[in-house]
Amino acid sequence: MLAPTLPAASPSPSTEATVTPTVMDLFLGFLGLGMIGFGGVLPLAHRLVVEKKHWLNEAEFTDLLGLCQFLPGGNILNLAVAIGMKFHGPRGAMASLFAIIAAPSAVVIALGSIYTRFNGPHLQHMFAGLAAAAAGLLISTALKIAVPIRRKPIAILIACLFFVAIAVLRLPLLPTMAVLIPLSMAVTWRAAR
Repeated sequence: MLAPTLPAASPSPSTEATVTPTVMDLFLGFLGLGMIGFGGVLPLAHRLVVEKKHWLNEAEFTDLLGLCQFLPGGNILNLAVAIGMKFHGPRGAMASLFAIIAAPSAVVIALGSIYTRFNGPHLQHMFAGLAAAAAGLLISTALKIAVPIRRKPIAILIACLFFVAIAVLRLPLLPTMAVLIPLSMAVTWRAAR
C-alpha cells in the first residue's frame, strides 16, 4: 500500500537552490552589470545575482548586502568582491572587482569630458531625470530585499528606526549605525534564545 504523498512545498526565499558561477561567469556578469548600471547598480545587481543567474538566494543577498553596507566603500563594489570571494576566493574577488569598474571608469572619463565642455541647462535637466530614475530603482530594490524580513517584527522595527533616523530626523549615518546595529544584534540574539 502506497503512502499518500503530500504536494511539494514551494521553496522559501531562504532555501532556494543556487548555482555556483565560474570565474568567467563572475567576470562577464559584473562586466555587463558595470556597462548597463547607470544611476545605481544595486537594483540591477539584485536582478542579476538573485533573479537571473541564481548565484545567491534572497536571504543570502540580503545578508551579504547588509554586511557590504556596513563596510567602507561603495556597496556594489563591496558586493562584487564578496560574491567573487565567496565562490572562488581572491581570484574571484579580483575578477569581479575589475569587471565592475572597467566599463564605468571609461564612461565616467568620457562623460566628465563632455560635461566640462558642454555644461548647460539641457545637460542639467538630463542629470535631474537620471537622478529620479535612480531613486525609483533604489526604492524598487529596497522593497525586494525587504521580502526576507517581512515575518521578522524585530528586523522590521530596526529598519523603521533606521528610516526615521536617516530620512526624517536627518541624523548622520555613522552614529546611527553605531547605535542601531549593536541594538539590532542584541535584540535578535536575545529573541533567538
